Amino acid sequence: MSAFSSLPLVIEPADLAVRLQAPELILVDLTSPARYAEGHIPGARFVDPKRTQLGQPPAPGLLPPQAQLEALFGELGHRPDAVYVVYDDEGGGWAGRFIWLLDVIGHGRYHYLNGGLHAWLADGRELSREVPAPVGGPLPLTLHDEPTATREYLQSRLGAADLAVWDARAPGEYRGEKVLTAKGGHVPGAINFEWTAGMDPSRSLRIREDIADVLNALGITADKEIITHCQTHHRSGFTYLVAKALGYPRVKGYAGSWSEWGNHPDTPVEV
Repeated sequence: MSAFSSLPLVIEPADLAVRLQAPELILVDLTSPARYAEGHIPGARFVDPKRTQLGQPPAPGLLPPQAQLEALFGELGHRPDAVYVVYDDEGGGWAGRFIWLLDVIGHGRYHYLNGGLHAWLADGRELSREVPAPVGGPLPLTLHDEPTATREYLQSRLGAADLAVWDARAPGEYRGEKVLTAKGGHVPGAINFEWTAGMDPSRSLRIREDIADVLNALGITADKEIITHCQTHHRSGFTYLVAKALGYPRVKGYAGSWSEWGNHPDTPVEV
Protein backbone atom coordinates (compact mmCIF):
# COMPACT_ATOMS: atom_id res chain seq x y z
CA MET A 1 0.00 0.00 0.00
CA SER A 2 1.22 3.49 -0.84
CA ALA A 3 2.18 5.89 1.94
CA PHE A 4 -0.24 8.32 0.27
CA SER A 5 -3.26 6.01 0.09
CA SER A 6 -5.15 7.60 2.98
CA LEU A 7 -4.73 11.18 1.78
CA PRO A 8 -7.18 13.37 -0.14
CA LEU A 9 -6.27 14.98 -3.44
CA VAL A 10 -5.27 18.21 -1.69
CA ILE A 11 -2.61 17.69 0.97
CA GLU A 12 -0.79 19.92 3.44
CA PRO A 13 2.96 20.50 3.88
CA ALA A 14 2.99 18.27 6.98
CA ASP A 15 1.50 15.42 4.96
CA LEU A 16 4.25 15.68 2.37
CA ALA A 17 7.14 16.32 4.77
CA VAL A 18 6.87 12.90 6.40
CA ARG A 19 6.60 11.16 3.01
CA LEU A 20 9.47 12.75 1.07
CA GLN A 21 11.38 9.47 1.10
CA ALA A 22 8.47 7.33 -0.10
CA PRO A 23 9.75 5.24 -3.03
CA GLU A 24 6.59 5.78 -5.08
CA LEU A 25 6.79 9.59 -4.88
CA ILE A 26 7.45 11.75 -7.94
CA LEU A 27 7.53 15.32 -6.66
CA VAL A 28 7.07 17.93 -9.39
CA ASP A 29 7.98 21.61 -9.11
CA LEU A 30 6.23 23.93 -11.60
CA THR A 31 7.60 27.29 -10.45
CA SER A 32 10.25 28.89 -12.71
CA PRO A 33 13.88 28.06 -13.50
CA ALA A 34 15.11 30.89 -11.27
CA ARG A 35 12.84 30.03 -8.35
CA TYR A 36 13.73 26.33 -8.58
CA ALA A 37 17.46 27.16 -8.60
CA GLU A 38 17.08 29.31 -5.49
CA GLY A 39 15.68 26.35 -3.58
CA HIS A 40 12.90 23.81 -3.90
CA ILE A 41 11.28 21.10 -1.84
CA PRO A 42 13.87 18.33 -1.37
CA GLY A 43 13.69 15.75 -4.14
CA ALA A 44 11.49 17.86 -6.41
CA ARG A 45 11.99 17.60 -10.15
CA PHE A 46 11.54 20.80 -12.10
CA VAL A 47 9.13 20.89 -15.02
CA ASP A 48 9.12 24.12 -17.00
CA PRO A 49 5.42 25.06 -17.28
CA LYS A 50 5.99 25.82 -20.97
CA ARG A 51 6.46 22.09 -21.53
CA THR A 52 2.85 21.43 -20.51
CA GLN A 53 1.46 23.48 -23.42
CA LEU A 54 1.69 23.44 -27.21
CA GLY A 55 2.78 27.06 -27.13
CA GLN A 56 1.79 27.92 -30.71
CA PRO A 57 -0.92 30.32 -31.95
CA PRO A 58 -3.81 30.53 -32.29
CA ALA A 59 -4.38 28.15 -29.36
CA PRO A 60 -1.14 27.81 -27.34
CA GLY A 61 -2.92 26.00 -24.52
CA LEU A 62 -3.53 22.83 -26.52
CA LEU A 63 -1.68 19.63 -25.65
CA PRO A 64 1.96 19.35 -26.69
CA PRO A 65 2.73 16.63 -29.25
CA GLN A 66 2.57 13.14 -27.78
CA ALA A 67 6.31 12.63 -28.36
CA GLN A 68 7.07 15.64 -26.15
CA LEU A 69 4.87 14.28 -23.37
CA GLU A 70 6.54 10.89 -23.66
CA ALA A 71 9.95 12.54 -23.31
CA LEU A 72 8.81 14.60 -20.31
CA PHE A 73 7.32 11.71 -18.39
CA GLY A 74 10.31 9.52 -19.21
CA GLU A 75 12.58 12.11 -17.61
CA LEU A 76 10.37 12.10 -14.52
CA GLY A 77 10.54 8.31 -14.20
CA HIS A 78 6.83 7.78 -14.77
CA ARG A 79 5.57 4.32 -13.84
CA PRO A 80 2.15 2.82 -13.08
CA ASP A 81 2.65 2.75 -9.30
CA ALA A 82 4.00 6.30 -9.04
CA VAL A 83 2.29 8.85 -6.83
CA TYR A 84 2.74 12.42 -8.02
CA VAL A 85 2.71 15.43 -5.72
CA VAL A 86 2.69 18.70 -7.66
CA TYR A 87 3.16 22.29 -6.59
CA ASP A 88 3.92 25.74 -7.95
CA ASP A 89 4.37 29.21 -6.46
CA GLU A 90 1.23 30.90 -7.81
CA GLY A 91 -1.62 29.18 -6.01
CA GLY A 92 -2.19 26.18 -8.25
CA GLY A 93 -2.53 27.19 -11.90
CA TRP A 94 0.41 25.30 -13.35
CA ALA A 95 0.09 22.51 -10.79
CA GLY A 96 -3.55 22.05 -11.76
CA ARG A 97 -2.59 22.04 -15.42
CA PHE A 98 -0.14 19.23 -14.67
CA ILE A 99 -2.86 17.28 -12.86
CA TRP A 100 -4.97 17.66 -15.98
CA LEU A 101 -2.03 16.21 -17.95
CA LEU A 102 -1.92 13.25 -15.57
CA ASP A 103 -5.60 12.67 -16.25
CA VAL A 104 -4.88 12.87 -19.98
CA ILE A 105 -2.28 10.11 -19.71
CA GLY A 106 -4.66 8.05 -17.57
CA HIS A 107 -2.73 8.29 -14.30
CA GLY A 108 -4.98 9.05 -11.33
CA ARG A 109 -2.48 8.73 -8.47
CA TYR A 110 -1.71 12.35 -7.62
CA HIS A 111 -1.96 15.08 -5.00
CA TYR A 112 -1.71 18.86 -4.94
CA LEU A 113 0.30 20.57 -2.21
CA ASN A 114 -2.17 23.14 -0.90
CA GLY A 115 -0.66 26.60 -1.24
CA GLY A 116 2.39 25.19 -2.97
CA LEU A 117 5.79 26.61 -2.21
CA HIS A 118 4.30 29.53 -0.26
CA ALA A 119 2.67 27.17 2.23
CA TRP A 120 5.83 25.07 2.52
CA LEU A 121 7.91 28.14 3.35
CA ALA A 122 5.28 29.55 5.71
CA ASP A 123 5.58 26.32 7.69
CA GLY A 124 9.32 26.95 8.01
CA ARG A 125 10.27 23.83 6.09
CA GLU A 126 13.60 23.22 4.43
CA LEU A 127 14.53 23.76 0.81
CA SER A 128 17.20 22.10 -1.29
CA ARG A 129 19.31 23.12 -4.28
CA GLU A 130 20.11 19.55 -5.25
CA VAL A 131 18.86 18.73 -8.75
CA PRO A 132 17.78 15.12 -9.32
CA ALA A 133 19.09 13.62 -12.55
CA PRO A 134 16.61 12.73 -15.32
CA VAL A 135 15.47 9.14 -14.87
CA GLY A 136 15.18 7.85 -18.41
CA GLY A 137 14.30 8.35 -22.04
CA PRO A 138 10.92 8.60 -23.72
CA LEU A 139 8.31 6.03 -22.76
CA PRO A 140 5.05 5.12 -24.49
CA LEU A 141 1.89 6.80 -23.24
CA THR A 142 -1.78 6.38 -24.08
CA LEU A 143 -3.60 9.70 -24.24
CA HIS A 144 -7.24 9.85 -23.16
CA ASP A 145 -9.85 12.25 -24.53
CA GLU A 146 -12.17 12.32 -21.49
CA PRO A 147 -10.44 15.10 -19.48
CA THR A 148 -10.52 17.51 -22.41
CA ALA A 149 -13.29 19.51 -24.03
CA THR A 150 -12.62 20.38 -27.64
CA ARG A 151 -14.14 23.48 -29.23
CA GLU A 152 -16.52 21.28 -31.16
CA TYR A 153 -17.60 19.45 -28.03
CA LEU A 154 -18.20 22.66 -26.09
CA GLN A 155 -20.25 24.11 -28.93
CA SER A 156 -22.34 20.96 -29.07
CA ARG A 157 -23.15 21.25 -25.35
CA LEU A 158 -24.08 24.94 -25.22
CA GLY A 159 -27.46 25.49 -23.58
CA ALA A 160 -27.58 22.08 -21.90
CA ALA A 161 -29.24 22.19 -18.47
CA ASP A 162 -26.53 19.99 -16.98
CA LEU A 163 -23.59 22.11 -18.20
CA ALA A 164 -21.64 24.76 -16.30
CA VAL A 165 -18.91 26.59 -18.21
CA TRP A 166 -16.48 27.99 -15.62
CA ASP A 167 -14.60 30.98 -17.02
CA ALA A 168 -11.53 31.55 -14.85
CA ARG A 169 -10.43 34.77 -16.53
CA ALA A 170 -10.55 38.27 -15.07
CA PRO A 171 -13.95 40.01 -15.10
CA GLY A 172 -12.74 42.53 -17.69
CA GLU A 173 -11.86 39.74 -20.10
CA TYR A 174 -15.19 38.04 -19.46
CA ARG A 175 -17.12 41.24 -20.13
CA GLY A 176 -15.19 41.95 -23.32
CA GLU A 177 -13.53 45.08 -21.94
CA LYS A 178 -10.06 43.57 -22.25
CA VAL A 179 -9.79 41.93 -25.65
CA LEU A 180 -6.88 39.58 -26.36
CA THR A 181 -8.30 37.85 -29.42
CA ALA A 182 -10.29 38.68 -32.53
CA LYS A 183 -13.49 38.67 -30.48
CA GLY A 184 -14.05 39.80 -26.91
CA GLY A 185 -16.57 38.51 -24.40
CA HIS A 186 -17.38 35.03 -23.16
CA VAL A 187 -18.88 31.69 -24.08
CA PRO A 188 -22.69 31.97 -24.00
CA GLY A 189 -23.95 31.06 -20.53
CA ALA A 190 -20.49 30.89 -18.99
CA ILE A 191 -20.09 31.70 -15.29
CA ASN A 192 -17.19 33.96 -14.37
CA PHE A 193 -15.24 33.22 -11.20
CA GLU A 194 -11.65 34.41 -11.49
CA TRP A 195 -9.10 31.81 -10.47
CA THR A 196 -7.37 33.95 -7.84
CA ALA A 197 -10.71 34.49 -6.09
CA GLY A 198 -10.55 30.81 -5.15
CA MET A 199 -7.33 31.29 -3.16
CA ASP A 200 -6.89 32.54 0.40
CA PRO A 201 -4.00 35.05 0.61
CA SER A 202 -4.09 34.90 4.41
CA ARG A 203 -3.36 31.16 4.27
CA SER A 204 -0.43 31.17 1.83
CA LEU A 205 -2.67 30.90 -1.25
CA ARG A 206 -4.34 27.70 -0.08
CA ILE A 207 -7.71 26.91 -1.63
CA ARG A 208 -10.46 28.85 0.12
CA GLU A 209 -12.10 26.80 2.85
CA ASP A 210 -15.55 27.97 1.73
CA ILE A 211 -14.97 27.26 -1.96
CA ALA A 212 -17.70 24.61 -2.18
CA ASP A 213 -20.34 27.04 -0.90
CA VAL A 214 -19.12 29.80 -3.22
CA LEU A 215 -19.35 27.57 -6.28
CA ASN A 216 -22.75 26.21 -5.31
CA ALA A 217 -24.08 29.75 -5.03
CA LEU A 218 -22.79 30.50 -8.52
CA GLY A 219 -24.36 27.39 -10.04
CA ILE A 220 -21.07 25.55 -10.55
CA THR A 221 -22.41 22.40 -8.94
CA ALA A 222 -21.53 18.72 -8.73
CA ASP A 223 -24.64 17.60 -10.63
CA LYS A 224 -23.41 19.35 -13.79
CA GLU A 225 -20.66 18.72 -16.27
CA ILE A 226 -18.02 21.35 -15.56
CA ILE A 227 -16.01 22.69 -18.49
CA THR A 228 -13.44 25.20 -17.34
CA HIS A 229 -11.22 27.50 -19.36
CA CYS A 230 -9.27 30.75 -19.32
CA GLN A 231 -7.11 32.13 -22.14
CA THR A 232 -4.73 29.16 -22.53
CA HIS A 233 -5.88 26.63 -19.89
CA HIS A 234 -3.25 27.76 -17.42
CA ARG A 235 -5.37 29.75 -14.96
CA SER A 236 -8.10 27.17 -15.45
CA GLY A 237 -5.62 24.52 -14.36
CA PHE A 238 -6.47 25.77 -10.87
CA THR A 239 -10.22 25.66 -11.43
CA TYR A 240 -9.95 22.18 -12.94
CA LEU A 241 -8.04 21.12 -9.83
CA VAL A 242 -10.62 22.65 -7.49
CA ALA A 243 -13.53 20.87 -9.16
CA LYS A 244 -11.63 17.58 -9.03
CA ALA A 245 -10.71 18.13 -5.36
CA LEU A 246 -14.38 18.71 -4.51
CA GLY A 247 -15.23 15.36 -6.04
CA TYR A 248 -17.20 16.69 -8.99
CA PRO A 249 -17.69 13.62 -11.21
CA ARG A 250 -17.69 15.31 -14.63
CA VAL A 251 -14.89 17.81 -15.15
CA LYS A 252 -13.18 18.79 -18.39
CA GLY A 253 -10.58 21.38 -19.26
CA TYR A 254 -11.11 23.32 -22.47
CA ALA A 255 -7.49 23.35 -23.58
CA GLY A 256 -8.09 25.62 -26.57
CA SER A 257 -9.67 28.11 -24.17
CA TRP A 258 -10.49 31.67 -25.18
CA SER A 259 -7.44 31.98 -27.42
CA GLU A 260 -9.10 29.42 -29.69
CA TRP A 261 -12.76 30.38 -29.10
CA GLY A 262 -12.17 34.11 -29.48
CA ASN A 263 -10.22 33.68 -32.71
CA HIS A 264 -12.56 31.21 -34.41
CA PRO A 265 -15.02 32.68 -36.95
CA ASP A 266 -17.89 30.33 -36.09
CA THR A 267 -18.04 30.53 -32.29
CA PRO A 268 -20.90 32.40 -30.57
CA VAL A 269 -19.93 35.08 -28.07
CA GLU A 270 -21.75 37.01 -25.33
CA VAL A 271 -20.62 40.28 -23.81
